[in-house]
Amino acid sequence: MRVEILGSGHRDIVNGSRFYDEQQRGLGNYFASYVYSELESLVVYAGIHVRYADYYKMVLKRFPCSVYYKVEGDVVKVWRILDNRRDPHWVDSQL
Repeated sequence: MRVEILGSGHRDIVNGSRFYDEQQRGLGNYFASYVYSELESLVVYAGIHVRYADYYKMVLKRFPCSVYYKVEGDVVKVWRILDNRRDPHWVDSQL
């Protein structure tokens, strides 16, 4: 199993890093490192998470975000990393 982060997922990580750096210097790097390490765990745990629409939804523990991904054969495709505090209708429109 391998993890592939799509362009939209990379953009979400970059945007999240910028947001958290505005809150506290250095927090953005911590956010990005944490997200990438959680994404690596999908090599083992892909497919065990709750389903949301056509995606699996992995809720992050240290930040109020969820990872939305699909399993296609032996590839985990990470589509989005979205803030859980957003309006659910906005989340739906992003998927």
